[in-house]
Amino acid sequence: MLFEDLATELIAHIYLSCTSVTDVLALSSTCRRFRHIFSSSQKLNILETAAETQFGPLQDVTQLLTHNASQPAHIIRHVPFSMALLKQIVRAGRTAEKWCDIYPFKKWKYNYEHRRLITSEEQYRLRRAVYRLWLYSRAFHNRDHPREFRASKLVVQKRAGLLHNWSSEELAEMADVHNVLREVVHSNVCPSNGTIARKFKKRYPDNEHSLLFNIHLNYPPPCQSPPAYNPFTAHYHTNASTLSSHFHSTQTYNTRHAASKYSLHPNHEVGAEGWGDDIPHYYVVEDMLKLDPEQIMWLKENAPLKGMVEGYVRGLGDWFENNGETWGQTLEWVLGERGEDISEFMSALAAGEMGVAV
Repeated sequence: MLFEDLATELIAHIYLSCTSVTDVLALSSTCRRFRHIFSSSQKLNILETAAETQFGPLQDVTQLLTHNASQPAHIIRHVPFSMALLKQIVRAGRTAEKWCDIYPFKKWKYNYEHRRLITSEEQYRLRRAVYRLWLYSRAFHNRDHPREFRASKLVVQKRAGLLHNWSSEELAEMADVHNVLREVVHSNVCPSNGTIARKFKKRYPDNEHSLLFNIHLNYPPPCQSPPAYNPFTAHYHTNASTLSSHFHSTQTYNTRHAASKYSLHPNHEVGAEGWGDDIPHYYVVEDMLKLDPEQIMWLKENAPLKGMVEGYVRGLGDWFENNGETWGQTLEWVLGERGEDISEFMSALAAGEMGVAV
C-alpha cells in the first residue's frame, strides 16, 4: 500500500507523532490530501503537539511571551494556543535551541574529557531553564528596577515570589544555565584584558605587537563607528525598508572590519577590545547579565567588536550601567527562606549532582 493511500486516522496519527513544526509543515506540503487533512479541525492540536516536542515546555514559554507589567510575574497565565502565539514560540524556541548547542562546550569547558551531547530530556530541562531565566530578566531587569531599589525588601519579595514557583531542583537547573550565560558574556561578548591577550598570543604566536589596554574606563566615550542594530528596542512602526537598511549597514560594517576582535589592522587596536581586569571586568559582566538569553545570543553572533556592544548597551538607557543583575541575590534569598544552605547548593551544582546534566 502506498503511503498516500493510508487511512485518514493513520495519517492524523503520523502528524501527531512529528517531533518538529518543520516536519509537520513538510508533510502537509507533500500532496493535496495531506494538506487537506492538516487543514482540518486538528490543525492547532497537531501544531501544538509538535511545538511541545520541539520547543517545550510550552507552559513556560507561554508565561514568558504573555508577561507584561499589568500583573505580577509569578501569576500563572493560561492562554489558548493560536497561530499568532506559535510564531512567537518558534522565535523563542530557536533561541533556546541555540543555547542547547552551546551548553556542552561551556558546561565542560575545562573538564572537556566529560563533554558529550545532551539527551532529549536534558534539552527539555535546559529550554525550560532558559525560558524561566528569560522571564525573570524581562520582569526585573528593566528601567522600572533601578539600582536604588534593588535591595528593598518589597522588591526582593516580588522577585522571590517568581522563584518560589519552582522547586530547588528546578532552581538548580536555572543556576546551571545562568553559569553558561555568564561564561558566554565573560569570554565572548565582553572578554577581559587577560582573555584578549591570551587569545591574541595563541592566534599570533610570533607577533611581538604590544597590546594597549584601557585600564581606566569600563564604559569609554562613544566611538565614531555605528553601533550594532538592536532588534529588541526597534519601534514596531518602523517600516521594512528602514529595518533592511539597518541590517545592511551593520553587515557592511562587519565586513569592512573583518568582524574580529583580533584582526591586525592599522586602525584597529586589539587591546582596546578588552573590558578590564579582575574587579572592573567582574562588574561589567554583572551588568551584562541583566540581558536576557536572546539578547546575549544576538550580541554573541552579531556584535563582534567592543564598540558595537557599547553602542547596544547605551541604547538601553541610563538604568543599565553600574546596576548588576539580581538573580544570584534572589536565589540566595529563596534558598534561605527554604532553610537550605547556598554554599552546599552551589557545591552540588559544581560537582554535577544538580543542574541540567546530572
